[in-house]
Amino acid sequence: MFLNLSADLLVAFAPDEWLDRCIHSCAALAPENSFFAYHFNISALLALVLVSLCCGAIGSLVVGGRMAFFSDALAHCSFAGISIGFLLFFLLGPQGKDDNTQRLFWDWVTVIMAVFGIAAGCGIVWVRTRTGLSSDTVIGVFFAGAVGLAATLRMLMRDRRLFNLEDFLFGEPLRVSSGQILVLAALLTLTVLLLAGIYNHLQLASFNQSLALARRIPVQRVQYLFIILLALVVNLCLRFVGALLINALLIIPAATAVNLSRNMRQLFWRTVLLSLLLSLAGLWLSWDMNMGANIDLGLSGTIVVLNVLAFLCSMAVGPWLRTRRAV
Repeated sequence: MFLNLSADLLVAFAPDEWLDRCIHSCAALAPENSFFAYHFNISALLALVLVSLCCGAIGSLVVGGRMAFFSDALAHCSFAGISIGFLLFFLLGPQGKDDNTQRLFWDWVTVIMAVFGIAAGCGIVWVRTRTGLSSDTVIGVFFAGAVGLAATLRMLMRDRRLFNLEDFLFGEPLRVSSGQILVLAALLTLTVLLLAGIYNHLQLASFNQSLALARRIPVQRVQYLFIILLALVVNLCLRFVGALLINALLIIPAATAVNLSRNMRQLFWRTVLLSLLLSLAGLWLSWDMNMGANIDLGLSGTIVVLNVLAFLCSMAVGPWLRTRRAV
């Protein structure tokens, strides 16, 4: 009896259960048929805020360090990670058709995806420093190897109930769970804490590595820490909201901010702001079109299109701003 009571208390005060109850309570208080009256809209809003802040915080470093192809390669390496995870789960994990089996599968595979992504990212840096090959060449080798491994194992991945390639590519933030929101919150906390310690060092190393070494900055260690952080952000966010959205949020807001910024401080904060505002605008537009005009727009695609439009606008506004500042 005591054990049963303890289990009930543990479930009642579990963080994800508590957050889920808060979300449903907020939805119940909202006016009927309004945006916040649906719990999945609130969950998607929280998830997009956390993902946008994570991607915006490191996006300026990705673009400033010319690592756009690197982050894209990490996203494609996740295909190999999920293929390996699927194979290991099929061989070692429990078999069944219930929802608990599917949840256990993704808990299993997400860890493998993150570990494989970190290994691939660190491997790229290690090979690049040990050979005379250019960065894009080394990245291309790992890119092809990861996709090739995924293609080798893809015929084994026949259970579409456990894994759907379309959901993996395009994602569906509206189906994010409370537990996944908590994982994203932990990821954002880690991102903020780590960047607080290495951001300036990374900026100096990307600008002048010799000067950074002269100032006794552990350049190699800082680079590996950033690669680990980037791999975690890519794989965890990709798992919850899809590959398309993550690749876009890591690159396009920062590229837009480059056209509108004069210094690195402006670049950082405008990247974060653009990533956040455009994600929320895409969520609102997708909802408004669905409810008002009965047009079902894909949420991830809507956010990406808005980011691209903002980038095109910045190409026109940027020169005008620079001319005005010169005057």
